[in-house]
Amino acid sequence: MSKTHAERSPQSADPAPAMGPSGATPPLSPAVRRHLGRNLQGHYAEALSEPVSERLEALIAQLDKPSR
Repeated sequence: MSKTHAERSPQSADPAPAMGPSGATPPLSPAVRRHLGRNLQGHYAEALSEPVSERLEALIAQLDKPSR
């Protein structure tokens, strides 16, 4: 049976990501960036092609009204 998070010893915790010389995580490779970019573009294109709900349209209309 596996241990819960509280039962694990600190040594069995997942290691931190590898750090670069400046202490920051290393940048993503160009191939990974291209892959992520293509996938995000596909997801956003799909979301933008869906119709806007009546509730969201009403909220946008309220933003267009001048405040008192």
